[in-house]
Amino acid sequence: MTPQPPVPEPTAQASTESAAQAAPEPAAPLAGLRVLDLATLFAGPIAAMMLGDFGAEVVKVEHPAKPDPSRGHGPAKDGVGLWWKLLGRNKRTITLDLSKPGGRRTLLRLAATADVVVENFRPGTLERWELGWPELSAVNPRLVLARVTGFGQFGPYASRPGFGTLAEAMSGFAAITGEPDSPPTLPPFGLADSIAGLATAYAVMTALAARERTGEGQIVDMAIIEPILTVLGPQPLWYDQLGYIQPRTGNRTQNNAPRNTYRTSDGTWVAVSTSAQSVAERVLRLVGRPELIDEPWFATGAERAEHADVLDEAVGGWIARHTRTEVMEAFEKAEAAIAPIQDVRDVMADPQYQALGTLTTLHDPQLGRMRMQNVLFRLSATPGAIRWAGRPHGADTDAVLTELGLTPEELAALRAEGAL
Repeated sequence: MTPQPPVPEPTAQASTESAAQAAPEPAAPLAGLRVLDLATLFAGPIAAMMLGDFGAEVVKVEHPAKPDPSRGHGPAKDGVGLWWKLLGRNKRTITLDLSKPGGRRTLLRLAATADVVVENFRPGTLERWELGWPELSAVNPRLVLARVTGFGQFGPYASRPGFGTLAEAMSGFAAITGEPDSPPTLPPFGLADSIAGLATAYAVMTALAARERTGEGQIVDMAIIEPILTVLGPQPLWYDQLGYIQPRTGNRTQNNAPRNTYRTSDGTWVAVSTSAQSVAERVLRLVGRPELIDEPWFATGAERAEHADVLDEAVGGWIARHTRTEVMEAFEKAEAAIAPIQDVRDVMADPQYQALGTLTTLHDPQLGRMRMQNVLFRLSATPGAIRWAGRPHGADTDAVLTELGLTPEELAALRAEGAL
């Protein structure tokens, strides 16, 4: 596969400009697509962010008095939430109270111009506001409505509040994560939400592809509990066919060994994987234990896993006598699979990430120079780009609604009603 060039570093527009002036390049693959992001925390907004990264015009709709909670999540700089700068990138921001008559009318006007609406209200909420599928599809039969909730639109749990943590617990992820004699472990970040965000972006593009054939939009029903179950692999199949329940094994796996994290002589950590038989053999030769290769149980990954104590002692003992630099160089020379355990400081300086352009730099009107993750993948002919970081709450309300055709008098009326 021919390497693809890094995505060029973008710059954000000056603070006095509307984000509309930083429109995507015409060559962007999703240029011309309009997305209304009504969702919060985190799966729906991640999906909308990904569409925006590749040229879609994303209009983020937030409540006038209750903005997306991600603006206040995690560390802030000068009172500005940094998580929002990532999650809100490439989005124009407007305020609209959908529960107000004026807010409802305005949302329907916006939906008539859109290709996609992403929402994550509890099932029945849009219907209560008379903004459900019948009303939205009536004003725009080509609309794709992506509904992202914890448990889906129907079933016994549909009305429950749902968050990614619950999906990580329910899916089986937490049950297999952690040491065998320790409690189930939840991830310290939004794993299930992020996976659901990726899945939602894929689902939206699938629905848009179908629209090219049928001319009609449809509903995407995304339950956050489902994508994480998919990426956990064949657990349901194993249980169905064998009654097998995968246990917690810490950093080990029942599929191969040696596979673990090991401490070096200078106090750092590395991870070793030997999914391939040839790699396992190279590792044992490297650490000076070639006799183990001749053991009958060394012939398969599953049998090696049953002797993980022996293999971990051999590999871990050798690694413990060498610095990380020495270990990395020796493994690379032996063509054995290894990676350093990196924190974010290491990631930011890693030469492979730098070569790929995985992290990019942009200028933000509020906070100045900032670095964040670049777009998710590289396209050789129509690359994506970050045009600006997350905008202030409601920064583009007047611009977007004026483009929609609302007059100054209508805007004033909406504000008087509390709809903006």
